Amino acid sequence: MPWYSVGAVIPDPKSKLPPACADCLTKLEMAYASGPPQEFATKLLRGADGKLLRVDSGHLSYITDMVKQQTTVLDHVKKEARIFSAVQPPQLQVPGMPGLPGGLPDLKAPGPPPKVSIKDLGKRVIEGVEAEGKKYLVQLPQPPPPPGMPQLPQPPPPPIEVEEWTSVKHKLPVLTKTTGPFGQQIRQCKVMDMAEPAAAVFQVPPDYKTIMG
Repeated sequence: MPWYSVGAVIPDPKSKLPPACADCLTKLEMAYASGPPQEFATKLLRGADGKLLRVDSGHLSYITDMVKQQTTVLDHVKKEARIFSAVQPPQLQVPGMPGLPGGLPDLKAPGPPPKVSIKDLGKRVIEGVEAEGKKYLVQLPQPPPPPGMPQLPQPPPPPIEVEEWTSVKHKLPVLTKTTGPFGQQIRQCKVMDMAEPAAAVFQVPPDYKTIMG
């Protein structure tokens, strides 16, 4: 259950949400790395009655269209647009955590799914925003042994814990804390109202090469 589905970043097709934006800062502290935490900035834009979402992360932008049920990934370095005929989650992944977007695995990945327990944390005010909280405890399945190796009893991998607070008004995450064997990732988002974004924000730039995913 990736963080973007947990916090309703990908809107429900039947929802009617107002335009909104969020400026997010992610701090990643690796368990076995020295030096200060790494920091990554991300921006979210939601418009068109909650049916369109754009996420800007580094040199990539992810545009989700809930009406067309497709996701477009813009590569601003290569000037390419790759279009997927399905709603793909925005990969707000940071370096050093392969296979764990935002700290959680994809439930659609091959193999047995992780076990997820959910706890309701109620409501609290975070940076002046009323938010609803949930805590997710994710137990990953034991990875299969290498080919040719005997199947020996192994302890389960350490669980991953995600505490996520979502704006009651905007239905966007304002604070997400992910703790696991990799270390800890904290994402803080300043969520704001905004006027309807220009239509071009959710379209492929005319000088970009389009590739069907």
